[in-house]
Amino acid sequence: MPTLLHLDSSLFPLEGSASRDVAASFRKAWEAEHPDGTVIYRDLDADPLPHIDAVSASAGFSDPADHSPEQQAAFAVRVALAEELEQADAVLIGAPMYNFTIPSTLKTWLDQVIIVGRTAGEAPSAAGTPVTVVASRGGSYAPGTPRESFEFVQNYLEKVLTGMLGLEVDFIVPELTLARSNPAMAELVEKSDASRAKAHEDAASKAKLLAARAAG
Repeated sequence: MPTLLHLDSSLFPLEGSASRDVAASFRKAWEAEHPDGTVIYRDLDADPLPHIDAVSASAGFSDPADHSPEQQAAFAVRVALAEELEQADAVLIGAPMYNFTIPSTLKTWLDQVIIVGRTAGEAPSAAGTPVTVVASRGGSYAPGTPRESFEFVQNYLEKVLTGMLGLEVDFIVPELTLARSNPAMAELVEKSDASRAKAHEDAASKAKLLAARAAG
């Protein structure tokens, strides 16, 4: 049965997180299509991965037969993450914008899962796997907005997920998520609600499309 790899990285629980909320709609629609399928779930905030260090990095560029016990342990984490990615028929990533870019926990996952010669390089092992990123943000960084040049979530993830891992990336962007909690954005509440509603619709439709693709 099809496998979905689902990563959340928001600091906040479902009730206070647009990325978790919209990602949940995707997952619900996916599971409705594949009730007997597998979901590999990682909450990168609740259960953060260790930052990559000299030991784990050097292990990725040396012969496993020559690894020290410390390298073996560190590289085992990277291999496990690579295997999860390779097993997935689709990937779902909740990636809220923090200080114009992705959460550090998600960056850590990327640092660990990118293994040159396996998941990255000339023939990435998960190449072609579809990835849906829920890229929520408190304001708007869309083309033509004053802060367009500050957008480093989609720009970065598109490059690393496509250019290094060879994945097929699509974005769902609920924006203006702070409108209901920030008085200065009160006039944007209607636009915020519309963006959130569209994100839920897009998540459900994208999940059904990818679920059918995985089953086919």
